[in-house]
Amino acid sequence: MYTTKNTTDLILENYTEGKNRKIKEETTMKAMYIDAPGQVSIKDVEMPVRKEGEVLLKLLYGGICGSDLGSYRGTFAYFDYPRIPGHEFSAEVIEADENNEYGIKPGMIVTCNPYFNCGHCYSCRHGIVNACMDNQTMGCQRDGAFREYITMPIERVYDGKGMNPKTLAAIEPFCISYHGVSRANVKEGDKVLVVGAGTIGVLAAIAAKAKGATVYISDVSEGKLEMAKDFGVDGTILNDTPENFAKKVEELTDGNGFDVTIEAVGLPSTFQNCIDACCFGGRMVLIGVGKKNLDFNFTLIQKKELNVFGSRNALKKDFLELIDLVNEGKAPLDKIITNVYPFHDAAKAFDDFAHNPGDMLKVVFDFSEFHK
Repeated sequence: MYTTKNTTDLILENYTEGKNRKIKEETTMKAMYIDAPGQVSIKDVEMPVRKEGEVLLKLLYGGICGSDLGSYRGTFAYFDYPRIPGHEFSAEVIEADENNEYGIKPGMIVTCNPYFNCGHCYSCRHGIVNACMDNQTMGCQRDGAFREYITMPIERVYDGKGMNPKTLAAIEPFCISYHGVSRANVKEGDKVLVVGAGTIGVLAAIAAKAKGATVYISDVSEGKLEMAKDFGVDGTILNDTPENFAKKVEELTDGNGFDVTIEAVGLPSTFQNCIDACCFGGRMVLIGVGKKNLDFNFTLIQKKELNVFGSRNALKKDFLELIDLVNEGKAPLDKIITNVYPFHDAAKAFDDFAHNPGDMLKVVFDFSEFHK
């Protein structure tokens, strides 16, 4: 018994084969580099060659992470120059092993888990792969995704299930925030304060709202607080002085403090804000990454019996849960994207973002110029 392919299937198959043949004929492609603080360039690099167990991907969209911006500014702790940035992205599958166990096929629009773990350190052996002792995040400790094509281990590739590719590129930062909110065990009825109204902070607020919490967000920028209001937060705190911050926290919580505070900046002052604003017996989670030390009265942690959590990267389950959550319309992820630049305008995008952070949330690169 046999079956024949219909005309549409044959056309699509021939089209895909034609695209793949053209890709294989190419020997170089374009890649973005941060060469030094404040310096971004586009260079020719070799095309990747897919190995068994890997997927060849064509980049569609890629977002500038806070770590990428920190690398551009020279303030990010985990970056060596020169390096290709980027670990927030969506892509089209070009090649994959046939009949693989993950169901990944050519033509799928996917995103990827960019946190490479060693598999044998103490953390990995205990299943805490997101905090691998030799973690290698794309665009940080190893070259990132901001190039025309990349290869990825197939187990790190996740089907976007029909999500718009531009929105799908923002799933990874959402995972960072969602993982932090999960670490703090945010639940219905909690009163939560997010310190930092950048992308990660706003996404943490969205994640906390999705879990049924009452959520406030704080920042030094009035512009960012105004943008945060569009995402359904219950209130904002302008963190212009320590006195005003403390007064507002007291007013909003009847002097009790917040059940959960989430640090999404990475500064000593904002860490202190979260310790101070947390209630007795409360939970505080640190998502932000910084380079500076903090000298503070650590006995406050003991006095309040605080539960202080670190949150690093994310897990596969975070990606899968959030892809479903967004596709079900339960989180307005598309609204986080405020600016889109063509890939060749990389230097301008970084410069604009560095000088206008109060007016931008998620800045995304469009790779379509390479695929017309």
